[in-house]
Amino acid sequence: MEGGRIRQWLNLLVCALLSLMAEASYVPITYLQNAVAKGAVCLDGSPPAYHFDRGSGTGINNWLVAFEGGGWCNNVTTCLSRKTNRLGSSKQMAKQIAFSGIMSNRPMFNPDFYNWNRIKVRYCDGSSFTGDVEAVNPVTKLHFRGARIFAAVMEDLLAKGMKNARNAIISGCSAGGLTAVLHCDRFQALLPREARVKCVSDAGYFINARDVTGAYHIQQYFSQVVATHGSARNLPQSCTSRLSPKLCFFPQYLVSHITTPIFFVNAAYDSWQIKNILAPGVADPEGHWHSCKLDINNCSPDQLDLMQGFRTEFLRALTVLGNSSYKGMFIDSCYAHCQTEMQETWLRSDSPELEKTTIAKAVADWFYERRTFHKIDCPYPCNPTCHNRVLEPQDNHQGKNVTSKGTSGASARKLNLPKLTNKVQWIELVCINGGINGLLLTLGLMTAINSRHSFIIRFSQSKLELR
Repeated sequence: MEGGRIRQWLNLLVCALLSLMAEASYVPITYLQNAVAKGAVCLDGSPPAYHFDRGSGTGINNWLVAFEGGGWCNNVTTCLSRKTNRLGSSKQMAKQIAFSGIMSNRPMFNPDFYNWNRIKVRYCDGSSFTGDVEAVNPVTKLHFRGARIFAAVMEDLLAKGMKNARNAIISGCSAGGLTAVLHCDRFQALLPREARVKCVSDAGYFINARDVTGAYHIQQYFSQVVATHGSARNLPQSCTSRLSPKLCFFPQYLVSHITTPIFFVNAAYDSWQIKNILAPGVADPEGHWHSCKLDINNCSPDQLDLMQGFRTEFLRALTVLGNSSYKGMFIDSCYAHCQTEMQETWLRSDSPELEKTTIAKAVADWFYERRTFHKIDCPYPCNPTCHNRVLEPQDNHQGKNVTSKGTSGASARKLNLPKLTNKVQWIELVCINGGINGLLLTLGLMTAINSRHSFIIRFSQSKLELR
């Protein structure tokens, strides 16, 4: 009886996981070994890297260069902590990663960009590719060379065909979305004058706002990032000529001077900004915001009021964009962070919409100038198409998360899986169109479901075995 129930649940779980993985393609890593001689290296001195899925057919001369996110390091201590993981060393990066959403190679999931040359630039410098400090401390051996990485990657891609681009986009999520803002005009200047070149920033519109105590914590933090990495000379001169460099890390102070067309995809209640700008740990030492930050459904009326105030501040910071068709926006009222590279939020039957338009269609229509798109959602919880982020307790901006569909009252759907006992020695699972990657992912989730049991999965063409 118990074995039958477990078999039923695990069949459903495995097949669902393999179905989701069918939405993504896996792309191998490329290391830029020749960049090391130019000093274009990660924090630990290892070579920079990217993943490149070549275009085909009508997309062979179209290029999408997406920059990975992952926050920043603002001093030697925080940069050292990244030196031993993928955000500071290419030695620790996965040898292949999934491309989905705007990076997908399947027309049903990405109809306007699926056959472009699609590149994901890995993030290992901690400065949104703006740092450039020549000296390397002999003790820490930290390299602050983000701007050199950007230049080396661009040089390599130009040599591989990007110099002939007819259409091109620089994009990114989170810190990568900020990269797309900071390097937008620089990217356009590298490409043919007759090419259509535009920028797409996903969850990169970080605002200079007070936290719940009234302090400008994020401004101080960005100031430290700029100082640590020597970023000032690599930030847009149109901003640094007018303002302190620490302010030029905030898009609101520089986007009005960006001459290249740019599109912003952002949640007005961006979950990273709520966690780290409105209610950072330093402003909430007793953890009153902890549960709220993990799931917006847990927020008290007072906390929701403060979040509504943050939305007002966010929308005020957007006013500098004006109504120009060059500067598009899709600002939804979801509790989310990064929506263009996740298939469920980019383009699927239940993806978030504004005026019955998905993010994928809004971005593509704007890029190809089929229509302008400049839409701002009504306040939370008005949008039933939202995928609201539900974070794990240990989550940070790079942690795992699930999303729940709907408005207030919606919560993440959890499977009530039966617990395994010692009486169950093995279970046979059968799922059509399986794959080894799906098995590995399933193994990870099985361990999370019940950490007291060890599992061995054996794979054949038509059968999975879990022991």
